[in-house]
Amino acid sequence: MTDPGTPPPAIRPARASDDTVLGELDRATWSTLHSVQPRPMPPYGPFFDEKHPPEGYLVAEVNTMDKANKRDGELRVAGYVRVVPPSSLACNQHVRQIQGISVADWARGRGVGRALLRAAADEARRQGAVRITLRVLGHNTPARRLYESEGYVVEGVLPGELFLAGRYVDDVLMGRSL
Repeated sequence: MTDPGTPPPAIRPARASDDTVLGELDRATWSTLHSVQPRPMPPYGPFFDEKHPPEGYLVAEVNTMDKANKRDGELRVAGYVRVVPPSSLACNQHVRQIQGISVADWARGRGVGRALLRAAADEARRQGAVRITLRVLGHNTPARRLYESEGYVVEGVLPGELFLAGRYVDDVLMGRSL
């Protein structure tokens, strides 16, 4: 639950200068609950690259308000979402796909994930999309609940599609109209 006294996260487009902080966030939040990639190991490469430029990302910042002194703190990066066309095919350019969302552990429960999902939908609309989709691991119940609460529905399940941490895991396809 979001604390009613907590200011909502600010969402902005990613900048090239976010590379280090987003890379650190990505590594800190890595988990078999949501990642299909192996655990990142040093030496770490850049977060942004030719296939993953800053233009595909939105960043959430949270004001680290000092409640005791009732004054604003600094803005701190709390999460990101990647929202991009699902392919380069002209026939599905009306769709945008969330291809990654991450929220810092310290920022959970502050509405960051929900704000990022809503901003992704807004950005998809701004780009002319009429649908938005995503994929989620079948065992990631917290994420699935959040997506469902934002209007995403299961549109398909690929049973046992992935082998992660010694077990087969479903790949769940979700989407919604914009």
